[in-house]
Amino acid sequence: MTGRELQQLLFDKWGCSYDVQLRRTRGKIFVQVMWKYLEQASFPLTEAEYQEHLDTVTSYLHAMGSVEKVQNFIQDTKERPRLGKAVSIPLDLGDRASEWLV
Repeated sequence: MTGRELQQLLFDKWGCSYDVQLRRTRGKIFVQVMWKYLEQASFPLTEAEYQEHLDTVTSYLHAMGSVEKVQNFIQDTKERPRLGKAVSIPLDLGDRASEWLV
């Protein structure tokens, strides 16, 4: 999956190009689909910066072996990002978790 494909997946699901962040909380890693989106006038990134950010996120997902999990979660979830509430996707990295938690 590329950054552009992730953007299309988000847009197809929710009708907006939402921001995506990787977060580490309590020893776990999550992909969070935030409530801000590219089409908002107040969105802090340009379209090129947004694409670069998504490319970076997807490269991490590939390295962690979590692309398919994220794709399936987004397609199957009933949740929706809303102001102050991100959609959190927990990543199960198994034995490799310590590689990403330093």
